[in-house]
Amino acid sequence: MERVVLVTGASGGVGLALCQRLLDEDGRIHLCIACRNEQKSEAARDLILATHPSAQVSTVEVDLGNLASVLRAARELRCRKVLHMLTTAEGIMTQTDRLNGDGLQEVFATNLFGHFMLVRQLQALLCGNEKPSRLIWTSSSNARESAFSLADYQHAKGQESYSSSKYATDLTSVVLNRKFNGQGLYSSVVCPGLVMSNMTYRILPVFLWKLLMPIMWLIRFFAKTYTLTPYNGAEAHVWLFKQKPEYLDSLVKYHSCTSGLGRCYVEPRKMDVDEDTAEKFYQKLLELEEQTLEKYRDLLD
Repeated sequence: MERVVLVTGASGGVGLALCQRLLDEDGRIHLCIACRNEQKSEAARDLILATHPSAQVSTVEVDLGNLASVLRAARELRCRKVLHMLTTAEGIMTQTDRLNGDGLQEVFATNLFGHFMLVRQLQALLCGNEKPSRLIWTSSSNARESAFSLADYQHAKGQESYSSSKYATDLTSVVLNRKFNGQGLYSSVVCPGLVMSNMTYRILPVFLWKLLMPIMWLIRFFAKTYTLTPYNGAEAHVWLFKQKPEYLDSLVKYHSCTSGLGRCYVEPRKMDVDEDTAEKFYQKLLELEEQTLEKYRDLLD
């Protein structure tokens, strides 16, 4: 059976670099790239095929911040009967939060809940296969327990929505392993480090980045998580792709690192997650899922 890989956020940055690196590792995989814009999906596909002309590359349109889009994409994927691995795309270091069209906090929906809904909708495809299936979530070193609250898990009242959503991602991964490892589904989280992608460049004016870049390359001699390029940032994703998921530690986050001289490697670090909090949060996600599905019954099979 062919290995099928779905990469979200594949139009640029770590997502696109990950696609190219996965095909470098195994040109026989079927790569499914997911983007919120059809034109960007096709452009990314063209870029990938330019360097890997014999690759099997399909596209799916999905906006993970829009639950109707998530459900439509999940239905399309179920019809195609594809998916053995799921990996998330990199978020933005700082994000302005607001309510989306579903009445959810946008950062929470985009960074976690949209992915959670997609996984749940594809659960039948992910579980019970001949070979293990795996989820690879892109978390962050900014995932902090202090930014997260069960009472406000969408982070409507705070100023650290990104950190909260990434800590929520870590919690979700821990619970998914506890519940589904026995059915052949394994979940891992990675941190790509500090990557200079098109999203990062929006934080400051271009001329400031030009001034800062020599300093940042110098800092990398002292800060191994300054991966800087999307290619380096995808190191942990690629490393996990080559591992047997049943032998990995579910309480470890795998960090992409780069030495001062540019050598890429992966560093595992124990996550600071409370498993009781993780279970309670998972129940809240299930409750929110039930409320959401009630609104979108017409999109379900």
